[in-house]
Amino acid sequence: MFRIAASGDRQAFCRLWQQVFGDGESFSGPVFDSFAGPGNVYLSEEEGRLQAILSAVPVTLSGHKGFYLYGLATDPACRGKGLMTGLMEWAEAQLAAAGAEFCCLVPASASLFEFYRARGYQKAFGLREICRPIRRNLWAQAEFDAVTAKALLDLRRRFCPDSVTLTLNGMVRVLTDLYSGGLTIVSDPDGYGLYFQHGDELEVIELFAEGDRAAERLLEAARDKTGAETARITLGHAQPLFLGEGKPMDYGMIHFLAQPFPVEESYMRLMLDNEG
Repeated sequence: MFRIAASGDRQAFCRLWQQVFGDGESFSGPVFDSFAGPGNVYLSEEEGRLQAILSAVPVTLSGHKGFYLYGLATDPACRGKGLMTGLMEWAEAQLAAAGAEFCCLVPASASLFEFYRARGYQKAFGLREICRPIRRNLWAQAEFDAVTAKALLDLRRRFCPDSVTLTLNGMVRVLTDLYSGGLTIVSDPDGYGLYFQHGDELEVIELFAEGDRAAERLLEAARDKTGAETARITLGHAQPLFLGEGKPMDYGMIHFLAQPFPVEESYMRLMLDNEG
């Protein structure tokens, strides 16, 4: 039987989450409570036993209402029975009836792109990864960790209005998780970047700026703070920064529940998908 989760399902949800993904209740509980939120967790159960779960996290994209499917998990003892396929189809039907125009997701591994393609999803939101040295500039000025979740959403609207956008509660959960993993945010009036430091390299998981030079100034300020001399930067495939550099990467997928709309230039990132 497929159904929408109730508050009393939280404990069973967290148990199955830990069984499949290894995360404890301190991670899975907030997914249930606020990242997806009440009414947005879908279950498959039989005789009171939870078999599969998925969270449908509210998002928007260029004015279109949608959901980000996250934490799709099936009890190992129940795999191979088509439960997740059935749960996805049932959840998508409920979402479409409520006015959703699309669902998107991030496959947890390269092998799952084909699984989701067979279920109506297509690749979208590609990324580009580049590596470049960071030159030293003692005059580079920026602020660090001065960006709130609300401010980050505002920055996204300014620099990339065609991006998959979480609710404020969703972005708070994402930033809480990223900060717990050592994230730093660098910002100035011309842009911002989010990075982790790994020795003498910065892993920049998002970077937006008013041109290449503005982006370089942010990196230079980060070098002055950290001492890191190189940056591994992930950009949206359509971002104009550092054109001609780097290699393409698959990232997300989309399934239209209503009339399709263009997503070739769209961007998706920071979706609580184990970055850093």
